[in-house]
Amino acid sequence: MTDTQSRAGGTRRRVPPGPSRWSTVKLLDMLLRDRLALMRTAANGYGDAVRMAIGPKTLYFFNHPDHAKYVLADNPGNYHKGIGLHQARRALGDGLLTSEGELWREQRRVIQPAFQARRIAAQASVVAEETARMVGRLRSRTGDGPVDITAQLTELTLGVLGRTLLDEDLGGHASIGHDFEAVQDQAMFEVVTIGAVPQFLPLPKQLRFRAARARLQKATEELAAHRVPGGQDGDDVLSRLLVSVRAERDPRIARRRLRDELVTLLLAGHETTASTLGWAFYLIDQHPQVAERLREEARSVLGDRLPEFEDLHRLEYTTMVVEETMRLYPPVWMLSRIAQGPDVIAGYDIPAGADVVVCPYTLHRHPEFWERPERFEPDRFDRDRRAQRPRYAYIPFGAGPRFCVGNHLGMMEAVFVIAMVMRELRLELPRGASVVPEPMLSLRVRGGLRMSVRGA
Repeated sequence: MTDTQSRAGGTRRRVPPGPSRWSTVKLLDMLLRDRLALMRTAANGYGDAVRMAIGPKTLYFFNHPDHAKYVLADNPGNYHKGIGLHQARRALGDGLLTSEGELWREQRRVIQPAFQARRIAAQASVVAEETARMVGRLRSRTGDGPVDITAQLTELTLGVLGRTLLDEDLGGHASIGHDFEAVQDQAMFEVVTIGAVPQFLPLPKQLRFRAARARLQKATEELAAHRVPGGQDGDDVLSRLLVSVRAERDPRIARRRLRDELVTLLLAGHETTASTLGWAFYLIDQHPQVAERLREEARSVLGDRLPEFEDLHRLEYTTMVVEETMRLYPPVWMLSRIAQGPDVIAGYDIPAGADVVVCPYTLHRHPEFWERPERFEPDRFDRDRRAQRPRYAYIPFGAGPRFCVGNHLGMMEAVFVIAMVMRELRLELPRGASVVPEPMLSLRVRGGLRMSVRGA
């Protein structure tokens, strides 16, 4: 344990070990160039609790299941959303991902019913139909050059999102995926530059962000306007949001609330699933024995028909592949919080206003809880081995009250997509191609994922 002298009085403050302030330049460079390496180096070099002074910011990084449980589940009221999402608020506003307190509770109450198990089960056919369309598009490219799989998966997940949660066809909003890339780029740019670059400067990245934000806001306004004339209330998220904002006396506040919620839903509802599927197909291609087991299971369970909700529990190995993919490449790689009041974690004093970080990317590789942590081994998620691990050693959907509301829909979508693609096709990475993780708000493949399509 490291003690430092407090400026107020003569008391000693217990702080975690970490790099000295003389390392600031190196840490800033790693924050800019390789954020995953920064977190791995901190965990490997200093243990489960690390304090890093990076320019004007001091990060308190905790990397143990008990720490994750405390911050995310036991004392979540003291830890509000922090780095990354704080910057993304410029585009997302006060949607479900970024809001706090009573506003967040009200938003969660409004949309939660749309994610109930009964309603998700009823959407299985929609997921299967949209996936069949993507499989058809990919099949038409068999034997051609490499296909942009990232673009295909984004189109798929947006299609599923539109039909299952909004009861809308998002085909007329094809730019949404690219616009959210601009939002993520800008948010992370503001993180790595520690807010030192004024937002009003007409830099190319800033201009791209502003244009993307305007298009996203226009898209949400069009979705709401399209629904309002009908005047019918449904059980989808858009209907529930429209009902909830009717109580607002100020129409400007009502429009802003609706816009913020829809923009957030559009991002969270497609980005994480598309990212997970991209990583899954990359990993499957690198492990032929996994590919064959997936293909055998899909053909055995599904035959030549579309999957139904009841097939989920029968696609056991496919589910384990999805879970292992999210262990190695969690869609949300970092969970950042800001301490609202002073606290103590693992015996270390956390001052009010401190940036506290839990990193699923490193937590999911903790050698105390994961054997051969860098290897892709889906069987580690069989029932017996799963029961031996601490609950909070694996948090791909977060934890506590802010646990991802769309986890069941996302899992069903990922399992169905992998089963249906593997039953009919082979996606192969071109020889010599490199796949590099890019940790933005989500953990995506840098530059997208291009793969050749072959028949199975």
